[in-house]
Amino acid sequence: MINSPPTSETVSEEKTIAAIATPPGAGGIGIIRMSGSLSLSVLKDLFKPRRQLSGFVSHHMYYGWVVNPHTRVPVDEVLAVYMKAPSTYTREDVVEIHCHGSYLVLQEILTLLLEKGVQLAEPGEFTKRAFLNGRIDLTQAEAVSELLQARTTEGAHLAMAHLQGRLASAIGRIRDNLLNLRAIIEVAIDFPEEDVDIMQPQEMEKRVEDEMIAPLRQLIATSDQGKIYREGISVVILGRPNVGKSSLLNALLKEERAIVTSLPGTTRDTIEEYLDIKGVPVRIIDTAGIREGAENIEEIGIERARRKLEGADLVLLLVDGSAPVDEEDRKLLDAVDNKSVLLVVNKIDLVEDFDVRNYNRTFPGLPVVPISAKTYEGLPGLEQGIFDIVTRGSGWDPGHRCVPNVRQRAALVRTLEAIDQMRQGLDAGLPPDLLAIDLQDGLDHLGEIVGETTTEDILAEIFAQFCIGK
Repeated sequence: MINSPPTSETVSEEKTIAAIATPPGAGGIGIIRMSGSLSLSVLKDLFKPRRQLSGFVSHHMYYGWVVNPHTRVPVDEVLAVYMKAPSTYTREDVVEIHCHGSYLVLQEILTLLLEKGVQLAEPGEFTKRAFLNGRIDLTQAEAVSELLQARTTEGAHLAMAHLQGRLASAIGRIRDNLLNLRAIIEVAIDFPEEDVDIMQPQEMEKRVEDEMIAPLRQLIATSDQGKIYREGISVVILGRPNVGKSSLLNALLKEERAIVTSLPGTTRDTIEEYLDIKGVPVRIIDTAGIREGAENIEEIGIERARRKLEGADLVLLLVDGSAPVDEEDRKLLDAVDNKSVLLVVNKIDLVEDFDVRNYNRTFPGLPVVPISAKTYEGLPGLEQGIFDIVTRGSGWDPGHRCVPNVRQRAALVRTLEAIDQMRQGLDAGLPPDLLAIDLQDGLDHLGEIVGETTTEDILAEIFAQFCIGK
């Protein structure tokens, strides 16, 4: 268990690490990052500034070249910066080399660093050092990963709020209240012979409810409500062949992603893309039209469509508004009766007097959205309908932006259980030493969230999800 982060001096004695910090592929700029005690000496060995330097000033950019020490041939024209500990991301000496974004150049410079005794960084190792050196807590470290993986602006804002410490502050307030209560209980344990009743059970129970249990329940609730902004939802477009599924996908994406023809069964496989619908990451899946008597290759696509349905959060059942509803439409609805379904009536541009009430009678209780994938009519209403269904009943306020992830939520639930157990003990008149056990359990579980009492295995699992170079 990690009870407190190691000191900066302890971590700085570890290996010096390096990694390419920019994404793979060609680009205008590529960045290689080093962290550790060897960073400055390695930079001096490989970097030749345009003008002679008496020394590197921290956090200043220098123009020059990285030169291969074996051939004396310049590898690339670069900008280099040295950042002196502790005013760095990792609180260690950090060097960044900004070169051209060629994969070959980046690899050659990285190889030269490794030849100097620097070691290749593991995934998330820079952020892990920032955590171990006390620059950030574990909620902020996880927020870095969430920010990098965010698919929508709202998801990025949620991650940024955590990176700025909003969740840690909420946890800190609950922890402070628990510590105050522990101090009272410890006095009661140390002075059991006092005539004065140090602990007033009714007052204590109210404090536990108002200052600990209620805030814990709110955090757990926001985790359930805000999960969709972080993880997104899966939406499957389902329908008979030639009702316009691929046209709908293209209309939502505002690009020609799927092939559209008048021939039924054109889509033989699933097509998946991401949309941003009011801040919710939506994985939209276009499937093969499901029908009886399909040929072999089409049947493979249909089977894949059925598998996608199993993991769908929402099904868009698409029907042709220019033709009567038939038995195949009803069979498709029966096949997804365990899912949230939004009935989407397409091709209303071909209908003179469209009446949505006809579909309300045919499919009672099912929300109906009329659209034209050809003219884009009704698409804003469809997006609103998707958003309303996936956020239905959540009461989610995006302005709250304090949304524990799955790991943090589990620790909050364990904390709540321990504190509720303590409250029951108060009500039952249990002695202070027994109450202290439950209270300490609650403190330990809260400590797991910010990284004060987190096992090495959990840390390894968290940082393994990072990209190399962060």
